[in-house]
Amino acid sequence: MDRREFLAISRKKTATKQKTASSQYRTNTGIQPYTGPWTEDEIIHLLKRTMFGAKKADVDYFKNKNMNQVVTELLNPTAPNPNPPVKDYTPSPNANNPDNNIPPGATWVNDVNNDGSIQTQRRASYKRWLTGVMINQDRSIREKMIQFLIDHFGNETTDVGNANFAYKQQDLIRQHALGNYKTLIKLITTDPMMLRYLNGYLNQASAPDENYARELMELYTLGKGPDSRYTEQDVKEAAKVLTGWQINYNTYNAVFTPSRHSTVNKQFSSFFNNTVIQGRSGPTAGELELNDLLNMIFAQREVAKFIVRRIYRWFVYYKIDEATEVNVITPLADIFRNNNYEIKPVLETLFKSEHFYDPVNRGCYIKSPLDVVIGSLREMNVQFRPESDYDTNYGLWNTFYSWMNNMGQNLHDPPSVSGQPAYYQEPSYYRIWINSDTLPKRNQFTDIMLNSGYARNGFRVQFNCVAFAQTLRNPGNPNDLIDELIKYFYRVPLGAQTKEQIKKEILLSGQQWDYYWTNAWTAYVSNPTTTNFNVVNTRLRSLFEYLFKLAEYQLI
Repeated sequence: MDRREFLAISRKKTATKQKTASSQYRTNTGIQPYTGPWTEDEIIHLLKRTMFGAKKADVDYFKNKNMNQVVTELLNPTAPNPNPPVKDYTPSPNANNPDNNIPPGATWVNDVNNDGSIQTQRRASYKRWLTGVMINQDRSIREKMIQFLIDHFGNETTDVGNANFAYKQQDLIRQHALGNYKTLIKLITTDPMMLRYLNGYLNQASAPDENYARELMELYTLGKGPDSRYTEQDVKEAAKVLTGWQINYNTYNAVFTPSRHSTVNKQFSSFFNNTVIQGRSGPTAGELELNDLLNMIFAQREVAKFIVRRIYRWFVYYKIDEATEVNVITPLADIFRNNNYEIKPVLETLFKSEHFYDPVNRGCYIKSPLDVVIGSLREMNVQFRPESDYDTNYGLWNTFYSWMNNMGQNLHDPPSVSGQPAYYQEPSYYRIWINSDTLPKRNQFTDIMLNSGYARNGFRVQFNCVAFAQTLRNPGNPNDLIDELIKYFYRVPLGAQTKEQIKKEILLSGQQWDYYWTNAWTAYVSNPTTTNFNVVNTRLRSLFEYLFKLAEYQLI
């Protein structure tokens, strides 16, 4: 977004310009290694973009490491994958096939059950689980990459109607989110959820279905830019290549049925160098022709550019002007191709680049609902029950999933196959997140978490302002306290006059001298009685509430 247009925030742009810089460009910085200051500010910027929120504990963990070490650790997760979702629900009385064979607290992901009401309950369980996984994410980019790719493939769990399929697709993405994109495309092509969502399971020689072939080219590989000159006939020929794949609803696996496969030769246009994919028969025909199809598509230079643009809009900024296309997109696409479509080298170069740390690329990104809800829970260090207390956790996670949904982001349920409009819809992009309905909900969420939080089974989760202040360097000094809170919560600065007003009206309770806060904090630390706690907690809660309501809080 344009900060000046949307949130009326001005900030001096200090990015180094090349001699050919033009005023029409945001910046001419490129993928050269960043050599500027490496401070907590740069670490917070990197963490807020690669994770959901920048926890102070994570900032402290990384602050004694250099940029190469931090980026390497973020891109190489070592924590084990989370345990799968469990049965946290009571089978619907309307179920024809209740899953009574699954004990409460045991996972349902390997159990085949085609009852619609049970699958509805499992879909809700899956989304609660996914919320918890993001809240408890490891110190890496893994969860944010998974959400990027789930949105990129745009499958809707509500439309597919099978939670086992949704979990299985998520797990496939989890295994390959930082791996080889071409490999992932091959696997996602025959993923049961994708086969069901885009009618691949109906695709047969006698009636080729073009849905997946079209999206494979338009949304997953080539895009629809001026250099993507594939034809309608290319889509039809690709659909023939993909005939024969079905879903076995007794195993929830994809199967290839040779008798349903088109064995004719498939002729493609000059855009694909007039390639002919030889028609094959037999049990290996589907995989062999799929390999040929993907080799043909990935030979096109536009694939790398299209995917890099998607990555750029997710992690950096929505607008890709001419300078960004030349200085960032094109060289990153070269890296992508030269590394045989490995994702990690692209991310590594981007997150170590001068462009990523350019001042104009900080605080320019409107938080998604995931960044608002998951990010704030993590940054405020909200703790949940041990994993064994699944009922309490899943019940609370459901509350936070509902908040994200009400703000406009339904987990693994984008509004269309194109994903969330905020990542592709011109000209608004990220601004779509904010409207007269969703902005008040963002404020309501933080207000509730500051004032009452949510309780289940006698356990309450809430933003603890006093505990957070105690982690800061010098919370007894009101100026240092405000500066540190702004450092962790904001990516754009507040003016001195604004900070002075906040201090006077909130921390000093309208008084003039700093000791009105210092004395109150010192009294609490030396004698933490209920009365002394209430004095500092009331002021801190008002301070946090005010900071969370300012427009700057919506930017990362």
